[in-house]
Amino acid sequence: MEGIGESMFQRLSEFRFLFEELTKRDFRKKYKRTMLGMMWSVLNPLLTLLIMRVVFTQFFGATIPHYTTYLFAGNLVYSYFTEATNSGMYALVSNKDIFSKVNLPKFMFVLSANASAFINFMLTTCVFFVFAAFDGIVFTWSSVLLVIPIIFLLGFNIGVSMILSAINLFFQDTKYLYGIFTMLLMYLSAIFYQVESFPLAYQRLFLANPVYVYIKFVRVLVIDGHAPSIEFFLLAMVYALAVNLIGAAIYKKHNNRFLYYVRKNDCDDE
Repeated sequence: MEGIGESMFQRLSEFRFLFEELTKRDFRKKYKRTMLGMMWSVLNPLLTLLIMRVVFTQFFGATIPHYTTYLFAGNLVYSYFTEATNSGMYALVSNKDIFSKVNLPKFMFVLSANASAFINFMLTTCVFFVFAAFDGIVFTWSSVLLVIPIIFLLGFNIGVSMILSAINLFFQDTKYLYGIFTMLLMYLSAIFYQVESFPLAYQRLFLANPVYVYIKFVRVLVIDGHAPSIEFFLLAMVYALAVNLIGAAIYKKHNNRFLYYVRKNDCDDE
């Protein structure tokens, strides 16, 4: 598995210029023909936060300290995950006209889609800090450690995107099923409620949800003002490493089949 990772990094460095151009293309394409352009990367999560704040405050806000920051942290991580993985899922299908004619490392299309989503995420994270300050959050040394869950989440999203992009190329129903899955995931990630209100056995079940793990990682660092336990840290790291290894293995094993399915699908459409 180490050889797979090294090979991918080597090929990425060889095609660095192309990767940068693909990232710019994906980022610009998202806001093409919109009046507000990049402002939507900030407005979209803010509008979602406003709706959640109005709807859920009367049910959960009274019992959860710094509820605005609590909501924002959950929505920030969840929105980044869904944006990165949804765009990554279409990475191969959307770029089939390129890699079917030119021999390129196909994982670059997934990386460029995730890089574009990561830029949006970092812009929104800046706004998150502003809202947290207005919400009375006192930033401590632990806030610097936010770089750790961000790196883990970036890796996790790339791994999931690689898996989804391959499955979506083979099975066209993937996009519909994934839409249902992400909607269910939103309710299972404790974005607007506290897991601590559940019995201990159920609280542990939430740890099987990687998105919740990364949300809680951010909340502990920002709201609680301290680092999580080493066990929690290792769990977050394992999730990121595991899906990346699985995604890399899928790309290595089915690299030639990607091109075959693209040409097969084109023939079926004719």
